[in-house]
Amino acid sequence: MDFFIRPATGTSSSDWIRIPNADIKVKSARRITRTIVRGQEGDNLHDEGSESTLYTVSGEMKIDEYKKILSMYRSGQPCIHDPFEERDVKVVFATMEYDGSNEMFTFEFIEDII
Repeated sequence: MDFFIRPATGTSSSDWIRIPNADIKVKSARRITRTIVRGQEGDNLHDEGSESTLYTVSGEMKIDEYKKILSMYRSGQPCIHDPFEERDVKVVFATMEYDGSNEMFTFEFIEDII
C-alpha cells in the first residue's frame, strides 16, 4: 500500500511524499476514566468521548527520502493520508527508526481526537 506524508507547512499536492509498498497498521483507543467507589458496588467507567489513533508505518526507503522525513520530524506536525478512511490526518511523530544497512524504516504517528 502506498503511504503519503507532507510537512505541516505543505499546502499543495506537490508537497506530498509518496512511499510505495509500505505496511500500514492502525490502532485506535478510547479514553476511559475509571472511578473506584469504596464501600459501594462496582466501579464506574466514564467514556471521555475522545480517542487517540496510532499509525505504524514500515517499509523500505532510500536515504534521501529518509532525510526529507527526518526534516518533517524536527519541524512540526505533518499530515498523513489515512488510506483506510480516505482522509488527511494531522499527526505527531511518536517514534521513528531507520536502518541504513538495509534501508528499512518504522514510523509511529499519533493522531489525537478530542
